[in-house]
Amino acid sequence: MSHRTMKTVNLITAIVDIILIFVAFGLAYEIRYRFQWFRDIDPAFYTTFQPYIPLAILLAGLILVAFLLEGVYRPSRSRTFGDEIYAVINGTTTGFVVMVFIVFFWRPLVYSRLIFVYATALIIVLLILARVIRRMLLGYLRSRGIGVDRVLIVGSGSVGLSVIRNLVARPELGYKVVGVLDDDPERGSKDIGRIPALGSIENFAEVLQQQQADEVIIAIPWRFRTKILDLVSQSTRAGVRPRVVPDLFQMSLSSVQLQDVAGIPMMSPSEAQLGSGARASKRLIDMIGSGIGLIILSPILLIIGTIIRLDSPGSPIFRQPRIGRNGKGFEVYKFRTMVQDADQKKDAIRHLNEADGPLFKIKDDPRVTRAGSFLRRSSLDELPQLWNVLRGDMSLVGPRPALPEEVEGYADWHRTRLATAPGITGLWQISGRSDIPFDEMVLLDIYYIENWSPLLDLSIMFRTIPKVLAGSGAY
Repeated sequence: MSHRTMKTVNLITAIVDIILIFVAFGLAYEIRYRFQWFRDIDPAFYTTFQPYIPLAILLAGLILVAFLLEGVYRPSRSRTFGDEIYAVINGTTTGFVVMVFIVFFWRPLVYSRLIFVYATALIIVLLILARVIRRMLLGYLRSRGIGVDRVLIVGSGSVGLSVIRNLVARPELGYKVVGVLDDDPERGSKDIGRIPALGSIENFAEVLQQQQADEVIIAIPWRFRTKILDLVSQSTRAGVRPRVVPDLFQMSLSSVQLQDVAGIPMMSPSEAQLGSGARASKRLIDMIGSGIGLIILSPILLIIGTIIRLDSPGSPIFRQPRIGRNGKGFEVYKFRTMVQDADQKKDAIRHLNEADGPLFKIKDDPRVTRAGSFLRRSSLDELPQLWNVLRGDMSLVGPRPALPEEVEGYADWHRTRLATAPGITGLWQISGRSDIPFDEMVLLDIYYIENWSPLLDLSIMFRTIPKVLAGSGAY
C-alpha cells in the first residue's frame, strides 16, 4: 500500500471518526433524556437536542485536534492496535476534559453533565470498534494481495534476516518480500523459505525492474557505505522508496532502544525479552494453563486413547526424543497417529519427503492410521503435551519441538530458536504449520523469542483456535 494510499485511508478514517462522534452524541442524548438510565431527569430541565449540536461540533473539533497531536492520522505501519486504543482513549478524554472546562465556565446550568460522560464512553467504544473493522478489512485485502507493498531486501546477513522475520511474522503490515540480493555466493543463491535468492547485488537495477518492487530495504554493513549510497541513488531514480537499516553492533532490531537525550538520538541495547522475570511469569502461566487443561480434558483424553487402541495395536501414547530449551533433550508425549513400527519404516519412504531443510514431512504418509489421520487434522494428537508443559519440558506457546536429527542439520542461525522452551502452538502454527518452509518457520520462532510478551502468547492461543478448526496445514 503506497504512502499516498495510506494517507487516503487515514483521511477516510478521520471522516468516519467525525460521523461516529456525532452518532455517539446523539445516542448519549437519547440515553439521558429519553431512556433516563441511572438517573431520572426533572421535566423542567428537559431540552431538545438542538442546544447540544454546537457542543457536538466543539467536541468533534477538540478530539480531532487531540488525535492530530497524537499522530493518529499520520501514515504508519508500525502502530500497533494497542497504540491505536491508547490514542483513542487519550485523545477522547482530553477533548472531553477541555470541553467540560469550557462549557461549565460558560453556561453551567443549561447542560446535563451525564450526557457528556455518556458521549465520551460511546465515542471511545465506537471509534475502537471502527478501528477493529478497519484492521479486519485491511487484513482481508492484504491476504489477497490487495494493497500489499512489494519489498526487495538487499543483504541476507544477521540484519537482513532480522528484517525478513519481522516482515514475515507481521503480515498485517502489508509487505511482501519478493526476494533477497547478497554478494555472498552461498547466501545469494540459497532461498530463505519461500523468499527467493536473486543473486548478487550487482544485479540490483535489473532485479528492481523485474520484481516491480515498491520499496527497497538495504541491510548491508555500513562499512559498505559507498555501495549503500549508490543503491539509494538507483532506487530513487527508479521511483522506488529506499530504506536503510542501521547495523550498529549487528544487534537484533528488537534488541535496540532509541532514546532522545537533549535532542541527540542515541541507540542502546535493550534487555533480553525472555529474561529471568519473563521466564518466571511464562512458567507460571504454563503451569496454571496445563493443569486446568489436563483436569478439564481428562474424559476426552481417555476416549481418544480408547479409540486409538481399538483402531490399531500398540500403546495409545507415543513417546519421542525432542530437543528443548538450550539444546536439552526430553521425551515428548503425543497420541499415536501411526502404526506401531513407524520409525523402522521411515528410511523406506524417505524419498517421499515433501519438507525442506532438516524436516521430514509427507502429506499422505502411508504410516498414518485411520484414527491418526483425524487426530492430526484436528490437532488432538497434541493434547498429551500438556503433561510436558506441566513438567516444564515445554510451554503452551513457543517454537515447534525439534527432533535430534533435525538439530544436527541446523545452520548456526537456526539454533537461535532453541533459546526458549518449545510450545504446543506458536507463530509457526497460526501461519500455516506444515505448509511453511523450514527457514520461514525459524524466522517466525526467532521473532517470537525477540518479541515475547504475555499479550503475544494470548493472541497466538486465540488465533490457534480457528486454525485448528479449519485443519489448515495439518498433516
